[in-house]
This record gives sequence, structure tokens and C-alpha cells, in this order.
Amino acid sequence: MRRVHARRRRVRFTESWPILPGSERPPANWPGWPEGRQFAVVLTHDVEGQKGLDRCRALMELESRLGFRSSFNFVPEGEYRVGAALREELTQRGFEVGVHDLHHDGSLYRSREQFVAQARHINRYLKEWQATGFRAGFMFHNLEWLHDLEVQYDASTYDVDPFEPQSDDMRTIFPFWVEKADGTGGYVELPYTLVQDSTLFLLLREQTIDLWKRKVDWVAQHGGMVLLNTHPDYINFIGTESTWEEFPSRCYVELLEYIKDRYAGRYWHALPREVAAFCANFKPQAPEQRRVCMITHSFYEGDTRVARYAEALAERGDAVEVFALRAKPELPREEMIRGVKLFRVQDRFGKRTNSKLSYLLPLLRFLVVSAVQVRRHHRRCPYDLVHAHNVPDFIVFAAWSPRLSGCPVILDIHDILPEFFGNKFRASSNGMLMRGLKWVEKLSARFADHIILGNHLWLDRYVRRSAPPAKCSVFINNVDTTVFKPMPPREVRGTDPDGRQVIIFPGGLQWHQGLDIAIRAFAKLKARLPKVEFHIYGNGNMRAELEQLAVELGVGDAVKFTEEIPMDQVAKLMAQADLGVVPKRADSFGNEAYSTKIMEFMASGVPVVVSATKIDRYYFNDQVVRFFESGNVEALADALHEVLTNEALRRNLVREAADYAAVHSWKNRKPDYLALVNTLLQQAGRGRPVTVVSTPHLGVRSNVANDASPLEIGS
Repeated sequence: MRRVHARRRRVRFTESWPILPGSERPPANWPGWPEGRQFAVVLTHDVEGQKGLDRCRALMELESRLGFRSSFNFVPEGEYRVGAALREELTQRGFEVGVHDLHHDGSLYRSREQFVAQARHINRYLKEWQATGFRAGFMFHNLEWLHDLEVQYDASTYDVDPFEPQSDDMRTIFPFWVEKADGTGGYVELPYTLVQDSTLFLLLREQTIDLWKRKVDWVAQHGGMVLLNTHPDYINFIGTESTWEEFPSRCYVELLEYIKDRYAGRYWHALPREVAAFCANFKPQAPEQRRVCMITHSFYEGDTRVARYAEALAERGDAVEVFALRAKPELPREEMIRGVKLFRVQDRFGKRTNSKLSYLLPLLRFLVVSAVQVRRHHRRCPYDLVHAHNVPDFIVFAAWSPRLSGCPVILDIHDILPEFFGNKFRASSNGMLMRGLKWVEKLSARFADHIILGNHLWLDRYVRRSAPPAKCSVFINNVDTTVFKPMPPREVRGTDPDGRQVIIFPGGLQWHQGLDIAIRAFAKLKARLPKVEFHIYGNGNMRAELEQLAVELGVGDAVKFTEEIPMDQVAKLMAQADLGVVPKRADSFGNEAYSTKIMEFMASGVPVVVSATKIDRYYFNDQVVRFFESGNVEALADALHEVLTNEALRRNLVREAADYAAVHSWKNRKPDYLALVNTLLQQAGRGRPVTVVSTPHLGVRSNVANDASPLEIGS
């Protein structure tokens, strides 16, 4: 059963195990290894049972023959008793003796009282054995409680290991100092960085040490610590065929010879106590890592706004967990994507009706499910910050448990809720629905510590209606230029050899998006450019009507509908298109809804035709996009034809738009988001002092807060 579970987790964590991006960052005060060595090599062994005890001398002889030393960690009150003679022999030959739990039965951390009681016995064995190091059974750990032990170091953690029962990664390949709360002392934590032998050979059934070699090379490249934990219980020294719970000793020999031959003279080989003594002189501070929770009623893999935030935090070393929807039944419930741990807590696939109830019930269910999951994860390992994303606003209440413990909460307004649903259901501006949504907006804003708005028009309205200016900031959907970029080597899209030209729209298929207008304009364009095609990627409640409209207009074969696809695939398809179109209605919610697609087209080197909505006129001009009168089918058809046939216009649009996208990219805006997070953490007592970074205001200036830049509000 454990093997089946391990195989599934291995598939889910391929992007973060055995190498976790970001864990290679050294402590801020890291001086390098002694003697100028490139990296360190530390070997440890946990002796779990009588079989392992009987094999200690064989393992000691093997390592001595190859010129290595290690630490043997014994269970004081397990199924065996380690004699003084073996301990003395080990130390006399240059090895180390450590304490491994007390009973090795999983009871050590059952309660605070039980830990205190067992700690007294563990300290007695530490003193009797003259040991300075400790490792808990099953790699259970509580770094704060461990201050009760009289040790120089603990080795009960790991940089990353999704196969451990307590899988909260330390996310570093360096030793680090764990200070007492009162500042009167501490100990060095030594996380293991190579996968344990039991996991590699017994659970995953690997037949080679390729994973070990790969990780050694990576750790050596980044100057970290190669720390391995093996078990003599599982090593077959006699050369016969290994049982299901053993692996041949030649695998361990191969690893030691690999390190010895490939990195001769480049590594510091040390006992754990020697590493601890070295680090105690300067107390290396582990890179500050915070646990961040994100909650979104969307598909994470297709939500660029949420992914940008999450990946920015993960890149700097924070542990980010996202609770989101599952788009397809074959997708795993839990997955690691580019350093972000994703939990798909609710399914959303199949057809949906357009009734209010059909929209409300899944939202309420997601609120309950995500609240339960967030509370469960927060109790297991507390979050330092929660970032909740609307729609709807009340999703922020899923963070009630972290909020009660003092965790700051950000509410991110992707779409301003009353206008969004009022437009969707054609509700009266003074009707019961709108009044109720505005009331929910105010309650949600009051619950959150900070509100992020998706554009400056909404900031003006939100400040007047629901929250003070000091509590608000604006982060538009700045384009990620590492994902959306031109297709080499051509600077400007050209037509295919057969003359085919492709217009593309990726996004939701809702009424305010104006896709019906675009299809009608395309039908007129098709008569002038017979080989043109219109590719639409996405889903929404208008899809069936739009497909029927294309058939009725005689362009069903040229208008191609495709399901939603992952963000990286969208980026490639956009870059290969000849023209992008954003046909939003100005007489609807779309008039003030900022479209991410526009800047994504710009960054991809693709000219874009845009409806002249209030929001897009606010941010863009005629030098970077080709505007058309919103809702005017003839004007859109003419604009599409002009951009597809006027090469000079295309080149000018692409050049100006590329410069605009580069200046207003996520790369330039990301420091402001990280500074906002740091400020909230600092105010909550969960972060170090920070310097707020400011960036130039995007677009025209606003009259909010006496003409101050809206980006600076709340910073």
C-alpha cells in the first residue's frame, strides 16, 4: 500500500522532487565551507532493529575501507540494547554516536506533556553516550519543542520529501540555526538532502542510484550539504539476493566511490557534530520562508493572475499552497506545479445552467470545502498569510481559521462583484440582488486586511463604496514576459505558405466578451479574405449559442472552438497567430473589466484589435492597439481587414506594443507585490523589516487620493 501511494506521489511531485527549486539559496550570512571546499558530505545511519545492530560493524568496515566516516544513531529503548563496547569502538575509530528517538514507536510528539516526559530520558542517554545529536523516528519534528533536548544539532528534517508522513519541507540544502524564543541559545538543524535508502529502494523500487547521483551533482553545483540517511537494517552485505526489504551494499559503495572519484579534493567530509560546531560559530539563518495559502474558485493551471502571485512567492522560497477547482476527472487531487502545491478540492466539469441557483450552490459548496481544508492545513502547520481571490467576494471567509490566529488576509478583486453578477443576470441597479451583493462586498472588505483591485476604475468605485483608500492597492494583470513572448525567429507574424491567416481569442465565452459581435464581423471578413480562420479557446455559458451562430452565418468550418488549455500552451498558440481580437461590449460589465489578453498579445508580438471600452482607452492608445467602436460589426470587420493586410501598420503596432509590454510586465511589478506581502507579514509580527519598492504608474494618472498614483495607495 505504501508503494502504491509513493508511486502516485512521485508522479504528482516530479517538478519539485528530488530537486526543489529555491532550496539552493544559501543563508544570508553563509561564509562558505571550511578550507574553501565546494560542498559538504555528511553520512548518517539510523539503526532501527536488532538486524541493523548486527550489521553496524560491517557498515563501519565498508566506509573505513573507502575513507569515509559517519554517525550511527541508536534507539535507546527500542527492540535492542546497544552495548558500551560498540559505542566505544565506533568513537575510537572516528565515527559518531547519536540518539535516535526514545522508543521509535511514533509516540514522541503525541502531546506536549509526553514529549517533555520522554525528553528527560533522551537527555539522560545523550549524557551517558556523550552524544551531541538527535534524530526522531519517522522524521517527526517540532523545532520549537526540540529546545528541551540538550543537543548541539537535530537531524529530523529534509529539504524536500513528499514521501514522509510529516511532509513540511525545510526547503534548504544548507544547515541552519534554530534559536530559542528567548534568545538564550539554540541548536543547528541538519536536513537530509538525499532521498533515504528505504524510500529509494524499498518504496520506489529503484534499481540504480541515478537519483542519488543527480542530487549530489545539483547540491555540489550550488555549494550545499549532501546529507544521506541510510539504515543498516536494509543493507545486504553478504552478496546473496536481497529480500523485499533489503538492497545490495554495492549501491551504497557505488555512491561513495562516485563522490570520492568525481569530486576529489572539492568536498568537506565531516561528521554531523563537526558541521554543527562549525555552524554554531556564526549561526546561519535559513532563508526566511513563510507559508502562504491561496484560495481561488478557478482552475489554477489556467488562471494566470493567481499563478503569477503563487509562483513569485515560491521562487523566493515561500511554501505556497493553493486550493482550487478541478477541471477534469483525470487530474490529480494534489499536485506540485512549478514549486506551488496545488490542492484541487472541488470538481467543476460538465454542463451548467444559467440560473442564479446553479451558480450560487457550487460557490457556497466551495466556500465550505475550502474553509474545512484551509483550517485542517492551518492546524497542522500554520499559515503566515492568506490570499483569497474573487469571484465571489465571500470566498475570503474560507480564511476564518487563520484569520482568528492573527494571520493577515488579502482579498483580490479580479472582477467587481455587484457589476459582474448584475450584468450576468440583467439585474436592476437598485434591485434586491445588487443590494445584497454590495452588502457582501462591504463585509468581505471589512474582513480582509488588504484589498487588491484589478484596475484603477474599480479602485475609485470600491473606495467610495466599501473600503478606505489606505486598505487598497491596484494590481492589473501585468503580462508575464517569460511565458508570453514572440515566436523566434520572425519579429512579426506572417501568413502560412498557403495564405492561411489565423485570428485568435482565448478566454471566457460570456455575453460581455462580445464574441457574437466578433463572429458576425468575421463572417464579413471571410468574404474579403477567404483563407482566414477564427480560433476560439475557452468555455462559458455562451458557447452553444456562439457555435450555432457560426453555423447560421456559414462560417462554421472556419470558426474553430477548443476547450480551455493550460497557460503555457495558450502562450504558444497566441504567438503563432496572425492577429488577436478582444471584442468586449462597452455597454456591459466589459466596459470596465480589464482584459489580460491585450498585453499578452503585445508581449507575444501579435497585433491586437480591441473594442474601445472605457477601461482599455484608460490604459492603451492607438499606437499600441487598433481600436474599433464597441458593438459595431462593420467597424470590427474593417479593423481586422486593415491589420491583416497593412504590413506597415502591423509592424508599427507590434513594435510599440512590445515596448509597452516590456515596461509594464510582471517582472517590473512583482517587487511591489512581494513588498506588500512583506509589509502585511511585518505588521502581523510574522516577517522581518522590509523596504517597500515602488514602480512607475501604469497608464494615465487618476484623481484618487489627491492625484496620488493609485499604485501607491496602501503601499
